[in-house]
Amino acid sequence: MRTGQPIRPVVIAHRGASGYLPEHTLPGKALAYTMGADYLEQDVVATRDNELVVLHDIHLDRVTNVAARFAGRHRDDGRYYVRDFSLDEIRSLQVNDRKNADGSSVYPGRFEADGEVFRVHTFAEELAFIEDLQESGGRPIGIYPEIKRPAWHQKEGVDITTDFLAILRQYNYASHDDPVYVQCFDASELLRIRKDLDCEMKLIQLIAENSWGESATNCDELRSTRGLQRLARTVDGIGPWVQRLYRVRARDGRIQDSGLVSRAHAAGLAVHPYTFRQDDLPPGFESFRELLKFVIDELSVDGLFTDFPDLVKSHLSDQSCGD
Repeated sequence: MRTGQPIRPVVIAHRGASGYLPEHTLPGKALAYTMGADYLEQDVVATRDNELVVLHDIHLDRVTNVAARFAGRHRDDGRYYVRDFSLDEIRSLQVNDRKNADGSSVYPGRFEADGEVFRVHTFAEELAFIEDLQESGGRPIGIYPEIKRPAWHQKEGVDITTDFLAILRQYNYASHDDPVYVQCFDASELLRIRKDLDCEMKLIQLIAENSWGESATNCDELRSTRGLQRLARTVDGIGPWVQRLYRVRARDGRIQDSGLVSRAHAAGLAVHPYTFRQDDLPPGFESFRELLKFVIDELSVDGLFTDFPDLVKSHLSDQSCGD
């Protein structure tokens, strides 16, 4: 269902300009816009009162001060779930840089708060904010929302997908030509979206590792030739983990194409891998530029998710100038 090869890969701001500002905050989205990103990503989770908020996780404790503000409101596993809090309660939280379980920063040195307070916002508020960005900035930009854990949400008593699609329609995202990609790790949910819910928007099948537990989907099967051909009946592209695009040859450390991109292209699917970070390079690469040259020049990916949209745009600009 791929609709044609772009002139150059589209740059997807992964949770905003999250290499510089806390993820999924409106200032981070505004910064990504000014950096020239082609798409802004939104991860969508449901609150206790069935409001849809923009957060990467179904948990709050790694990116907010929820444990300090609502001590004891965790579940038996020790985690604080978005689903257990009302929108008003979540609005009262402060967003911080992503933390490990021990409270240390996942990406130390990225951002210092310096007194600035960041908050969680709703999916609808972000779409309205993006409308304003485009009007004031004079440049169009697409959106790239993800439905987080739809099967888990169903067990929690909410059909997050229908609410998600309804909000998109309110902001005039509905057709295949609209500047939107809907992404999800759950293959059965994407099939439901396309077939049962009659969604015409471009769909992206995210592909994780089975060990991550993102969904019941068999990720190994999706990456096979047959799996990709089957996906092409439903979705427009795939979003694979960057480390599945290549292998590091044991005898000399050379990078080898895994063939995933070419197999996907042969099936008619676009390829938008994740996540490209200057400060967290995948094994086998010594620089961000080397990584970008490999996936763009050698593999010809159609887009990529990055925490550093300015660096990717700069690389693409250098290429267009003949560097």
